[in-house]
Amino acid sequence: MGSKSINLLVLEDDISSLRYILQVLENIEHNTNVMIAVTILPDYEKTEIYINSNPDIKYDILLLDRDCFLGGSFHAVNLSLFDLDKVISISSVPEYNTQAQSKGVRHAIWKDYQNLDQFSQKLEKKILEII
Repeated sequence: MGSKSINLLVLEDDISSLRYILQVLENIEHNTNVMIAVTILPDYEKTEIYINSNPDIKYDILLLDRDCFLGGSFHAVNLSLFDLDKVISISSVPEYNTQAQSKGVRHAIWKDYQNLDQFSQKLEKKILEII
């Protein structure tokens, strides 16, 4: 059986969180026949330039944080470009996950900075459900 590949977009600006997210993706690749092509955008301005302005670029899964160190929001992403069943809100602020869900995002995982291991476990499980 051949391997499957997916394109995954991560909208996240926190390096520590990215370390955990990348570890999750490495675990999935190591334990499945899924190869993951990862794109990481670190701020909302790049999200608007690279994603919103290029609707022909397609991603299978979106990991969506909210706050951005530039003072804006990753929620500026055009969600109509994504299958909302394959978008996971990953904010550390529960209210921001709720805001994403009010925009049609189906999945949310609270990124508790006091327990990023638990966040990682939940994220891995959710990504595996989606793929």
